[in-house]
Amino acid sequence: MSSNVVPICFPANHPHSKWGISHLLQNKNRIYWFSGDFRINAATLKKWGCLSANLGQSKPQLEDDKPLKPSDLDSNSGDGRFDDSQITNFHKDLCYLPKPLSLTDLVSSNSDGSKVRVAYKGAPGAYSEAAALKAYPKCETVPCEEFETVFKAVELWLVDKAILQIENSVAGSVHKNYDLFLRHRLHIVGEVQLIVDHCLLGLPGVRKEDLKSVLSHPQALDQCKMMVNELNVVTVNTEDTAGAAKIVATKGIRDTGAIASSRAAETYGLHILSKKIQDGLDNVTRFLILAREPVIPGTDKPHKTSIVFTLEEGPRVLFKALAVFALRDINLSKIESRPQRNRPLRIVDGSNKGSVKYFDYFFYIDFEASMAEPRAQYALGHLQEFSCFLRVLGCYPVDTSA
Repeated sequence: MSSNVVPICFPANHPHSKWGISHLLQNKNRIYWFSGDFRINAATLKKWGCLSANLGQSKPQLEDDKPLKPSDLDSNSGDGRFDDSQITNFHKDLCYLPKPLSLTDLVSSNSDGSKVRVAYKGAPGAYSEAAALKAYPKCETVPCEEFETVFKAVELWLVDKAILQIENSVAGSVHKNYDLFLRHRLHIVGEVQLIVDHCLLGLPGVRKEDLKSVLSHPQALDQCKMMVNELNVVTVNTEDTAGAAKIVATKGIRDTGAIASSRAAETYGLHILSKKIQDGLDNVTRFLILAREPVIPGTDKPHKTSIVFTLEEGPRVLFKALAVFALRDINLSKIESRPQRNRPLRIVDGSNKGSVKYFDYFFYIDFEASMAEPRAQYALGHLQEFSCFLRVLGCYPVDTSA
């Protein structure tokens, strides 16, 4: 188990701002960085969420999702087409593909450390796996059934990193993952932008005109409406795109196709019937890389910082929160709000017509600055003055490729 890492934020022109920590002294409730008169209070860093978390203290309170499994689709056809007796193996190595981890599979495992192990949601061949390989070309990918499982796999040291989608240029934000950030203490250490090119897949020898139904994730089906309407086929929702390709390959149904990636076609031995079938060609998904420990921010390349906070009551309070960044010429690249689950509604005394109810929110913000820059530190210090809760989710290099 690696030693705890404390991210120290200091001015960019400091002689040790990029790599070093020369004299670090821990004394009960305070940790000091000694260089001249510059000091950092550990209590403040902890309040912002910068300090490492004790993995044993992670206690998720919400119920886990129950994802749709491939076997659940048996009841959707109604004509027995997905009967197990018809399973045909169209890929010689299909039975050796790793089975996605479920919550009950999360046990400690020994690793020789020769490769970085990266967890992702979905079956082998998913877009998330492609994003993991883009970030770590020689990594060992570990599929998981649920987003919750991805987080827990990192916390339990089963894997080194996790990658999960956070937003898509067509479908928007993945709200489930924003909520999971508050249930777990992982840190964002990087991002990946991946161009999504959907393909229509089928069994060898099948033409797209032969298809009567198409399987895929609901978002993929929605992004390929024009092609689906042109084929006049029945659509069936699955848990993920790669899972749809796996069902077509294992069940051996010749009149059923799948919308997935070219990587999924290669993984499951399917043929690509059509490429780039999405309605809009500008389809990009942004992924976040998570780890147990944060990275020490630098200024040698563009950085992005992700935070979450809540605000006190008062007029113009949201305006004030956003102004702390505008006053320091810090660009905001992402703003997302999510209702607080522990206190979703606030009741305010109204006029003669009675009380008023409205939502309390968590605000998620990505801003384009490194925590090693004084302007970012001053902005968060200013924001802390009128916020009830503030946590830094991560500071990481910007991915400018797609």
